[in-house]
Amino acid sequence: MADFKNPHFSLMTSPAEKKKASQIAEVAKLTASKVAPAHKALASAFVSRFYRDVDADEFNARDATSWAGLAASHIAFGTEFKSGAAKIRVFNPTLTDHRWTAPVTVAEFINDDMPFLVDSIAMEINRMGFGVQLVVHPLYAAERDANGQLVNLSDPVQGQKLESWIHVETDRITDPDRMQELAKNLERVLGDVRAAVTDWKAMSARVEETLNGMAGAAKAVQLTELDEARDFLRWVADSHFTFLGCRDYELKSENGADQLFMVPKSGLGILRHPEHGGPSKSFSELPDDIRALARKPNLLVLTKANSRSTVHRAGYLDYIGVKRFDDAGNVIGERRFIGLYTSSAYHADPADIPLLRRKVAAVLAKTGFPPASHAGKNLVSILDGYPRDELFQIGEEELFDNAMGILHLGERSRTRVFVRRDIYGRFYSCLIYLPRENYNTEVRLKLQDMLMKTFNGTSTDFNVQLSDSVLARVHLLVRTSPASAIQVDVKSLEQQITATVRRWEEGVFALVVANAGEEAANQARREYVLPFPAAYTEATGPEQAVADFNAARTLTDASPISMTLYHEPGQRARNALRFRL
Repeated sequence: MADFKNPHFSLMTSPAEKKKASQIAEVAKLTASKVAPAHKALASAFVSRFYRDVDADEFNARDATSWAGLAASHIAFGTEFKSGAAKIRVFNPTLTDHRWTAPVTVAEFINDDMPFLVDSIAMEINRMGFGVQLVVHPLYAAERDANGQLVNLSDPVQGQKLESWIHVETDRITDPDRMQELAKNLERVLGDVRAAVTDWKAMSARVEETLNGMAGAAKAVQLTELDEARDFLRWVADSHFTFLGCRDYELKSENGADQLFMVPKSGLGILRHPEHGGPSKSFSELPDDIRALARKPNLLVLTKANSRSTVHRAGYLDYIGVKRFDDAGNVIGERRFIGLYTSSAYHADPADIPLLRRKVAAVLAKTGFPPASHAGKNLVSILDGYPRDELFQIGEEELFDNAMGILHLGERSRTRVFVRRDIYGRFYSCLIYLPRENYNTEVRLKLQDMLMKTFNGTSTDFNVQLSDSVLARVHLLVRTSPASAIQVDVKSLEQQITATVRRWEEGVFALVVANAGEEAANQARREYVLPFPAAYTEATGPEQAVADFNAARTLTDASPISMTLYHEPGQRARNALRFRL
């Protein structure tokens, strides 16, 4: 009798799974016939583990000969491998060269097993604009001789050295230069992964070293700030931050100007190079007023780095700077950690996160709202849901102003914009609230284009939140040059965005209100309750639509038709006439 209480029962006994199991046995036999004699014995174990997690329907869509050729080709590729660096190849499979063929481009890897391999590979492939079609990534306990020659492969065993054999299929690439570029980029990415994973313990130790070296800071910052900074660093080190790089810097004055110098051989992870140190080019290019912030005696600097992550997750790297002080309390440098906050950091209650808990408490205290009041509860909800990256970076005063602005917005269907500039001038953070029914991808692209032009930006990143609220939230980061300080009238920008996100019908009704009053606009809404045809809205501006509405209202049984012959604005010189009925 079927065991319906077993959630895996239907999956394991489905026709697709049965067919896959049968075909894998055939694939193993065919693979053994295609590999070198020394590897025939391991073919069955290799195939069984290699294809175990491939979707059954996807597996059954190809014949056994193709899967056997793929497996034999990958075994041949992994015959020789020496630990310490990834082995990579990118190719278009052919029967002649690879024993199988398919209309795809393949990237294959043999690597020491470590975190972040698959997601970093997929991230780079997607970044280059190629779609990932298939990923196979089994782990093997590999036995090799002193020269790296493969002796045996078996299922993973705890405590044994493991290898990750990864097979990725992407959209077909026909340009050899692009294939070579992909291979080169993947090699760089896996080098970054290895550097970050190898130096992870050393970077964690740097946090402890930093905590023990804050005697000079105690001369310059308040004790409460010092304690909160220490708690934050401990929190960060407690699995709330993925450390990818670390480096020390010295702040020196040369020819009357401050310069930041990399401390030789202090780099870890993806900041290992350059080992010889030297001046920070990005710091020297900052305007004087921003460089002066380096001397300011605040202990922590939290922001985004000016480079994207190549490891684990897409997006710009998170930057945690800890200023270094001499015994007199003067700033003499910085220890910089870069990486990515973990998912737990984004989902934890801000009241449980050092630094954030102080900001949130300060904002709540400044409002004077009783915690159990309607306004108090709404404000707590706003702060809990505030973009977490913003919450780390924003100051208390600006957070208070923005939170109160969002609170006053409530559930009203209107548009509001909040703009913050990064302390180093590298980006503008734009938090946009707009009517949810007005939001779509086209609107988001228009907003990105508008803000790129407004702030003279070089690129944008976005995050969209859609909930059961009547408002949608779009968070846009616009990357800019630190030397380009744009003074923007936020209210004027808000008006432009309101016009951009306004639906066509809203524009028409707003024009009716302006020309004929609210009563006429309400009458228009009542009379035209169905959506206007798309062809009409695309070809007709709001002004003409109002004219059409007014003409339609004059129709009677005695005069059932309204006609007009007119010049389109700007087309009189072309002798072009339009007829409207």
